[in-house]
Amino acid sequence: MQVKLVPTPVQAAALKHTLRTVNEAACWVSGVAFARGVPREYELRKHTYAELRETGLGAQVAQHVIKKVRDAYTSLHANLRAGNLGKKGSKRRIKVESKPIAFRPQAAQPYDDRCLSWQYDAQTVSIWTTAGRLKGVHFACSPNALKQLTTHRKGESDLVERDGMFYLIATCEVPEAETREPGGFIGVDLGIVNIATTSTGYRAAGRKLNRYRRRQLALRAKLQKKGTKSAKRLLAKQRRKESRRAKDINHRISKTIVTEAERTGRGISLEELTGIRERVRLRKPQRVALHSWAFAQLGEFIVYKARRAGVPVVFVDPAYSSQQCAECGHVDRLNRVSRAVFTCRGCGVVAHADRNASRVLARRGQGAWDAGRTSHVPATSPRS
Repeated sequence: MQVKLVPTPVQAAALKHTLRTVNEAACWVSGVAFARGVPREYELRKHTYAELRETGLGAQVAQHVIKKVRDAYTSLHANLRAGNLGKKGSKRRIKVESKPIAFRPQAAQPYDDRCLSWQYDAQTVSIWTTAGRLKGVHFACSPNALKQLTTHRKGESDLVERDGMFYLIATCEVPEAETREPGGFIGVDLGIVNIATTSTGYRAAGRKLNRYRRRQLALRAKLQKKGTKSAKRLLAKQRRKESRRAKDINHRISKTIVTEAERTGRGISLEELTGIRERVRLRKPQRVALHSWAFAQLGEFIVYKARRAGVPVVFVDPAYSSQQCAECGHVDRLNRVSRAVFTCRGCGVVAHADRNASRVLARRGQGAWDAGRTSHVPATSPRS
């Protein structure tokens, strides 16, 4: 749950200085870890904790800085093993492995209940800073968010700065509903022209979002070329605007799909698209569209909403789903007459290509569920 802090100028200066101080310390700890071969957290603490305390960091904050660095290296090594940063010997992988991890001055800093306390009635927090404990720092959020915080907040919260504004991202442990036995599956075919198409007939067209992205791309290019102060101010104002709109659209699409599955008593079958950017080879003009496509985010939204509603979700192999007939199962590359039209060379059925693919995915999801196989569901963000 994300809430916006509304600090006074003095409080804002203290928060800004705190984030820069702890992230400078994290960069130093990262250098020590890299030089010593990234030891375990306990050993890394022996080499860095005393020095961190001498710089003026509190005991708990120093512990969090060390843990943040160690967690960052754990994530890096996991990405290396998965091949997400290129093959061994590639320029990208060599660049990543040849230097310690660096932390931005505004990077998030975790706080536990010893360093941060919440006053929900007054909508204020008390938070540790390098200038001392700040009390009465106001925060703003919706009534629903405040209710979630009051009822389900537990564990750490992250302080982060974005565009000069400060936010607290609090961990809320919301109980999941018991997963029920589905009476069938809804297949969800993801795409660029149509963001999502389901086997029940729902189609979320991406034309409006794609047009908006093209306008934003042209605007950024124009402002960057101009390079004046006013152009740079407008560029800063436009930052993350596109991602916020895409996120809002993904929230609405995922809510519609999960609500339909809950209402009809069915599960959801999604495509396993991990690593698609590395697998797919496209021409340069098409790469912008693919890399702007937030399919992983949409999948995460569907997964966490489904868990809260007790709707089962399975991820299936999407191979040849666009070429396979949902009626007879015939697979042929020539079945795809065009991007939107599917005509089976086996049984002659004519259908919308995305709708046909979603029905194929629904059948595969049902088959995986009936076989009792454990679906590989990509891990979602632990902070939700």
